[in-house]
Amino acid sequence: MTWIIRDAQTADACACAAIYRPYVAETAITFETQPPSEAEMAQRMATAAATHAWLVLEEQDRVVGYAYAHAFASRAAYRWACETSIYLEWGRRRTGGGRALYEVLFSRLVARGLRRAIAGMTLPNEASQGLHLALGFEPVGTYRQIGWKNDAWHDVAWMQKTISLEPDPPEEPR
Repeated sequence: MTWIIRDAQTADACACAAIYRPYVAETAITFETQPPSEAEMAQRMATAAATHAWLVLEEQDRVVGYAYAHAFASRAAYRWACETSIYLEWGRRRTGGGRALYEVLFSRLVARGLRRAIAGMTLPNEASQGLHLALGFEPVGTYRQIGWKNDAWHDVAWMQKTISLEPDPPEEPR
């Protein structure tokens, strides 16, 4: 595969919304129940990029996936941690695109001074769990029956990865 991974641009909002739409409409992988509009997706992209990162995966000049990070929590002591998410077009799981996106995402986050990446995933989700474990994430807990979607309760597993081992005290994130 020949991919290009780059920072997302406003023009990518339509493609990112289209990739995300079936996850919202057809699965419990995300707990959103209404797919965001292109404008809403553009706003999310800008917000994430301003403080963390939002990347897209291109194949033959077409966006086929994306990954991003945002603040893990609003309290000041959490500012070196971020929550990550990744979505690929249907049929592209286990092709290496997710790994490629995350590796570039982690390097961008480290450059901003972040130390920990957190990922939550609705269970069951073997592909996501496998990707995160392969990239060095460690399980840290599971919220049991925390979300109701598609007429069922769903668990959410949380995983964590140290992305930087810089000496303490940490510099302020950039």
